[in-house]
Amino acid sequence: MLKGMSDRPESAVLAEAAAAAGYAPSVHNTQPWRWRVSERGLDLFADRSRQLQVADTHGRLLVMSCGAALHHLRVALAAQGWAALVQRMPDPNDPDHLAHVDLGERVEVTAEAMRLFQAIRLRHTDRRPVSDTPVAAEALDAVRAAMTAEGIDVHVLTADQVLELGSASARADQIEVTDPQQLEELAYWVGGDRASGVGVPDTALVDSPPQTVVPGRDFVRQGTLRTGEGHDREAAYAVLFGQSDEPADWLRAGEAMSAGWLIASELGLSVLPFSAVIEVLATREFLRRLLSGVGSPYLVLRLGSPDPLHSGPPHTPRLPAEQIIEMAD
Repeated sequence: MLKGMSDRPESAVLAEAAAAAGYAPSVHNTQPWRWRVSERGLDLFADRSRQLQVADTHGRLLVMSCGAALHHLRVALAAQGWAALVQRMPDPNDPDHLAHVDLGERVEVTAEAMRLFQAIRLRHTDRRPVSDTPVAAEALDAVRAAMTAEGIDVHVLTADQVLELGSASARADQIEVTDPQQLEELAYWVGGDRASGVGVPDTALVDSPPQTVVPGRDFVRQGTLRTGEGHDREAAYAVLFGQSDEPADWLRAGEAMSAGWLIASELGLSVLPFSAVIEVLATREFLRRLLSGVGSPYLVLRLGSPDPLHSGPPHTPRLPAEQIIEMAD
């Protein structure tokens, strides 16, 4: 995706990195970001036309999704040998202006930088249960370290807390699937072949609900992925949290999610975000209490070793670069 040429115009370097950032994960694959390349650098904006207006009224998940794209951009620039100078929330009068990025100094392209860049295309969301092989402590530590390096706290749940998370996840799902507006929004973004380039296609959905301790989101439709026999017995669950609950925190949480997910992909681990427990106020407050009130929860991630009987699911579609990147005159 990137050629790593040092004599290219800065605008071309930034635009190509923004295109690579388009592979970032986002809630329901909404891809709610917009980039503007100009002589001043690169600006990241939230695209409210792709916000979940019912499930994500305040834009938490939208901003986190944009944070993931911002981190992907930083990884893409590092693979070209550029440091990224990032100013987050640069305009207090425009809450949708999430970041301004300039090219910094030239840096050495390390083997790790290239591995992370390659992980951008390896990364995918797999909603099937993971295997009964425990996540190695060293791997879990590496994922956690990558996330905390982005300024976000991470708590790995104990076995008892996982059971409590399972109850909270089931409650959040029950609340959402009995809300007609939620169901209408879900139907808009999920199912079919997703020729529009956004949303979750049937090929990324399981054919029956997995029988797991922590239930995943009920998309109220069957997909084509065979669920398998797993129960997530050896999955690890991490809660991303911080001391405040503002858009700047959500942006950082998205960057942390991306950082951890890319490392996990590099290590061959499966990652699945659990956002329904964040969308519903009652279960979000439950997570806060689970953290002993020391912080505000942003997201829950399931980490596990993929089932060796499963091939990787197809990647979800993406919008073409010209729909998310504006080249200013």
